[in-house]
Amino acid sequence: MDRDAPTTKRAFFGRRKGHALKPRQAALFESLLPRLALDLAKPAPADVRTIFPTPVDEVRLEIGFGGAEHLIAQAQSRTNVGFIGTDAFVNAVAKALTAIEERALVNVRLHFGDASELLAWLPDAAVSRIDLLYPDPWPKRRHWKRRFIQSDSLKQLARILKAGGELRFATDIADYAAYALARVLQAEEFAWTATCADDWRNPWPDFAGTRYEAKAKREGRKPAYFTFRRE
Repeated sequence: MDRDAPTTKRAFFGRRKGHALKPRQAALFESLLPRLALDLAKPAPADVRTIFPTPVDEVRLEIGFGGAEHLIAQAQSRTNVGFIGTDAFVNAVAKALTAIEERALVNVRLHFGDASELLAWLPDAAVSRIDLLYPDPWPKRRHWKRRFIQSDSLKQLARILKAGGELRFATDIADYAAYALARVLQAEEFAWTATCADDWRNPWPDFAGTRYEAKAKREGRKPAYFTFRRE
């Protein structure tokens, strides 16, 4: 995520692959992904809305979409919005591809790789919202440098986010919630929109949930939902 320091490269993901892909999923990597994948070897268009085959009013970004439940639900319910999803995990991309094909979605583009590459590629004020949902908490202190929320990555998120746009962050790990909140509050580009505890204890009205959230609740962890406005 080190867009502000282009000579520094940091990976914010762990393993790249889990269980073996099903034949259909493997086939979609060959047939569908090339049509949806962003070509970062070429300069980004000044208006990223043009990367979608049909007109969209705005573009939103989801970083680390996991099972793709939220990404797909959002794309289905807001056909006038273009969605960019990025994930470095093979099985996550496979799930997204399957759902995109089944629902014939035309308002989703994907980046299979480190989100830092995508952030570097996107132009200033490109997106109106960024969703960061249940990122890897990297619980060991020596690994905290791999947590996605860092001072340098926040500058890059601020760069690509339109003024008045939102950064939404959800986590079920209390330590990561405190860690992230402290860093965002130090960033002059963002303002926390909460006015009462329920604003971060309750999910966003349009939030469909994810499998990670369901697992957290089953295991007794309470998620927190933060909204930060780009100043």
